[in-house]
Amino acid sequence: MIDIIKTIFLGILQGITEWLPISSTGHLILFSSIWPLEPAKFFEVFKVVIQFGSILAVLVLYEQKLNPFDSRKSAKKKKQTLQLWSKVIVGVIPAAIIGLLLDNIIEDYLSKNIVIAITLILYGMIFIFVEKHPKKEKIQTIERLDYKSALKIGCFQCLALIPGTSRSGATILGGLYCGCSRTVASEFSFFLAIPVMFGASLLKVIKYLMKVGLFSFGQLFLLVLGTFVAFVVSLFAIKALLNYVKNHDFTVFGWYRIILGIFVILFFCIL
Repeated sequence: MIDIIKTIFLGILQGITEWLPISSTGHLILFSSIWPLEPAKFFEVFKVVIQFGSILAVLVLYEQKLNPFDSRKSAKKKKQTLQLWSKVIVGVIPAAIIGLLLDNIIEDYLSKNIVIAITLILYGMIFIFVEKHPKKEKIQTIERLDYKSALKIGCFQCLALIPGTSRSGATILGGLYCGCSRTVASEFSFFLAIPVMFGASLLKVIKYLMKVGLFSFGQLFLLVLGTFVAFVVSLFAIKALLNYVKNHDFTVFGWYRIILGIFVILFFCIL
């Protein structure tokens, strides 16, 4: 029963923090430091696999925009959808290559509380700086996003391989740097998550099966439950973020990151 409660809480945490620029992986690792989901090797897979629920939320909310075979679309709209997917693929390439090369190093050496604290604070400061010195918005619709900008945003996504950085935070910063509006930066961040998170989930499952073996029935239940909770919560979190950025900037998330990072240093590294 305790593991079920933990799983539900972790699913809620994943669903909220995946889309806000505050690091879902960082929050899950911090939570596990206080109230761990055992065994540790299972949690390593769990915290990645439940991201699949967040992916499903994007696919449901953006089904019409992401489906190039929708019969309701004109030929022009179908072409734009295929172009969007090609930009997503371009944007995914840098993180896919570096992620495959450094996966073991990241898991073994960088998933530490002090690393999370530093990245929370550092990127919180960057968010505040970027919002105080905004770039002119040149890209105000997702269709106007060019391949060069997609690749640049993909390079920013590589920063998120370090726990505590935030995948959405890194890609949103990349979008703002390229002159995207906050809405375009956020939406493209959502779309980039689809292949990245699906690939990461698949990789973790394969590695777990090779090293540990098959999941038990109880573990499968927890994976499904966590994924479902993350899916439901993500539906609301994505809508909330898009509504928020219409009239607000990301400064509040910068301050949140700094405060949380200081708390992590005090709680885990000093006290």
